Amino acid sequence: MNGDDPKYQNGWLAKEPWWKGALFYQVYPASFQDSDGDGWGDLPGLLRRIDYLHELGVDVVWLSPMFESPQKDMGYDISDYQKVYAKYGTVEDVKAIVEACHVRGMKLILDLVVNHTSAEHAWFKESRSSKTNPKRDWYIWKPARYDENGNRMPPTNWRGYFATSTWTWDEQTQEYYLHLYDRDQPDLNWENPVCREAIYDNAIRFWLELGVDGFRIDTINKYSKRTDYPDVAVTEADSPHQPAPEMWCNGPRIHEFIREMREKAIDPYGAVSVGELSNTPHPSTVLPYVSAAAKELDMAFEFSMIRLGTGGAFGGKYLYRPFPLSELKRHVATWQTWLEGTDAWHTVFCENHDNGRAVSRFGDDSTPELWAASAKTLALWQATLTGSLYLYQGQEIGMTNMPPSWGIEEYKDVESSNFYAEAVASGDAKRVKATMQGLQRLARDHSRLPFQWDSSAEAGFTSAGAAKPWMRTHDAYREINAEKQIGDPESVLSFYKKVLKLRKEFSDLFVHGAFRHLVPDDESIFAYIKESPVRIHRSTEKRKALVVMNFTKHAQPCLDVAQALGCSAEAVQLLFGTVAAQSLEPKATTLQPWEGRIYTNFHV
Repeated sequence: MNGDDPKYQNGWLAKEPWWKGALFYQVYPASFQDSDGDGWGDLPGLLRRIDYLHELGVDVVWLSPMFESPQKDMGYDISDYQKVYAKYGTVEDVKAIVEACHVRGMKLILDLVVNHTSAEHAWFKESRSSKTNPKRDWYIWKPARYDENGNRMPPTNWRGYFATSTWTWDEQTQEYYLHLYDRDQPDLNWENPVCREAIYDNAIRFWLELGVDGFRIDTINKYSKRTDYPDVAVTEADSPHQPAPEMWCNGPRIHEFIREMREKAIDPYGAVSVGELSNTPHPSTVLPYVSAAAKELDMAFEFSMIRLGTGGAFGGKYLYRPFPLSELKRHVATWQTWLEGTDAWHTVFCENHDNGRAVSRFGDDSTPELWAASAKTLALWQATLTGSLYLYQGQEIGMTNMPPSWGIEEYKDVESSNFYAEAVASGDAKRVKATMQGLQRLARDHSRLPFQWDSSAEAGFTSAGAAKPWMRTHDAYREINAEKQIGDPESVLSFYKKVLKLRKEFSDLFVHGAFRHLVPDDESIFAYIKESPVRIHRSTEKRKALVVMNFTKHAQPCLDVAQALGCSAEAVQLLFGTVAAQSLEPKATTLQPWEGRIYTNFHV
């Protein structure tokens, strides 16, 4: 099929990997669907809802950790890689989900968490049993330091991600062990080849043999640490522990480790891989991970945009910092244009299990009208960006952050609890208030509220008369729920289905198109051109789309569409928009509050 075929149907992409154009959907199992009335979501619940995902247009279900775990960090503390946490179900349930996905032409990927294990894992229990145990160096152990007064000190002054030292003292063996996260999540020692092989066999091959199609790989750029373990400079004078991501992110052997993992455990199964790259804000440092020639990862999550509003990754993380639209646009433009001229690939996302809800952070949930309008415009924005698109559960119905009236007792996450406790311990009332205000916008807890399925008790997440959900159901579930939106052609959910279908129909523009930023300094309008490699039929011009969105609650003038597209006014077509077609004048020069439109330089 040639490049200007008027019946273009993705033919020029015949050799592209399937996952580039796929829609990935993250399921957080504890909060998705409870099937047995214990207040905890489970795998049979996911199986029950698989047709809902299929009808949405999902190609790949990404299932967050469901492995055996003490649940100190919601399953990111794994105590057995080959078992399923009893509240979630069994390995047989995973097999049933694999089969259900495959029958529908979908795929299933799991979370791969191998930077650390739970302290309850058999490997760590052996490691801490004695200094001479064969698994001692499967983890990272170091002797204490002592100050001039003989007081015991950790091996380094590093601060971890959960507002504590990265080191915990083990009384039995009289050494410290390293943990970048909670003390119950000791880091594995990737320098040990025997340990690496055990990881490949236990955590990767086991699940791929059962038919799983790949992995989202947690904290993948933290496997290789600086092995000289130096102190870092003091940047937070009021804390004994200092941010030190340069000591463990993108370390000296990281690319060697990832290439080996892919070669030995992932490629033999043809599995897809998407890695989590934190503290890697520059394209030049991301490229080595996702270049096709490097044979490391298929794609990666980079967090510059989704971290907007935070006060940093460490001490001031939840001290909210307002940001202008131009800053958000700058990050989007950076990560949309960096692919050009490379053999790399990227991801598109604005929600996940570690962040607040997009419509509450980047949209406007202050009124029902603005909520619906902004949720649709955020959907239009995400669906027109180049890369593989990822949705998080509930994003497609516009689920919002917790109400600000809820107290700290409703925040269950270990990170939220630790940061709030640190603020209280400071004795600074202003810091406590500011931390709480930051949590109300940014906390990981917001994304973990039960999915709002319908207007019945507990939003249909669990059965009537059952145990209370593990997290409180949102107060607004009767107004925002899937059942209500399924029957409404103008709902947020119906809009998602339409725009996701459009993304696939015009994948040359929206999945693969080149991105050209317009009006970068405008604090109200977000606009860009997407240019296809495909030519307009019988023309030397390439197919283009103008995406123009009003990111405010006030009407704004639209751009000169023909000028932006570089074509005549007669060639312009309004392809799609967030406002119902029958109420929209195709050549309207004013954008309504939170309205988005797509124009093309060709007629369909």
